[in-house]
Amino acid sequence: MWEYTDKVKEHFLNPKNVGEVENPDGVGDVGSIACGDALHLTFKLDDQGRIAEAKFKTFGCASAIASASALTELIKGKTLEEAERITNQEIADYLGGLPKEKMHCSVMGQEALEQAIASCRGIEVKKAEGEVICECFGVTDKEIERAVRENGLKTVEDVTNYTKAGGGCERCHEDIRQLIAKIQGEAAPAKKKPLTNIQKIKLIEETIEREIRHSLQQDGGDIELVDIIDNRVLVATRGACASCPSAPITMKNLVEAKLREFVSPDLVVEEVSS
Repeated sequence: MWEYTDKVKEHFLNPKNVGEVENPDGVGDVGSIACGDALHLTFKLDDQGRIAEAKFKTFGCASAIASASALTELIKGKTLEEAERITNQEIADYLGGLPKEKMHCSVMGQEALEQAIASCRGIEVKKAEGEVICECFGVTDKEIERAVRENGLKTVEDVTNYTKAGGGCERCHEDIRQLIAKIQGEAAPAKKKPLTNIQKIKLIEETIEREIRHSLQQDGGDIELVDIIDNRVLVATRGACASCPSAPITMKNLVEAKLREFVSPDLVVEEVSS
């Protein structure tokens, strides 16, 4: 049995923005009822080009409903440029985390948003290119490759959790393993010159400000950089984060992940009292 956070339960039992926007500027449709999950997203812009209204209709489980509800809350008030930077991980973080087996629901939300933004810009949304690897769920090699690259997936189980590929008859498992091996075997970029302590501190501060703080403040929380000891980044939670039971998940899935992406893969984030 999966364990859901209180926020997932809240958005499932009392979803926000259910329905369809009248005369929408953006429309996104992903998934299919035949495959078990489908999402219809619509939004409307105001005179300043910001998303003033967003609504959804979905067919799926509790995580699918909660993810779609969270997505509509996340994009309201944003420009298209701001909205298109929202990732599936941010949707999951907004909900305090999702069971790993349900991460595909947050991916579906990101894909629906991308389609809706494209339609708003007058760009034709083409069917996913590539060779279909998973016949059961119609998932292509390009979709799997994207999920592996963007989320650092390492196993067939990971891919199934994020894309549903391999979750049916399992005949595609070997093909999925080969795709993962191909991506892992690609030439690694040349090693960067080690950062000085001053450079590391400055880059960590910039990353927190640019990539992390806004996501936390949206939910009433925040963090403060306390100290940096070798590769240990010591932070203190503030606001809603200080009392949130999902704070450890946020520290790992958002804060540490972003610092490893933009500063150094060796960094470890530790929460301290301050």
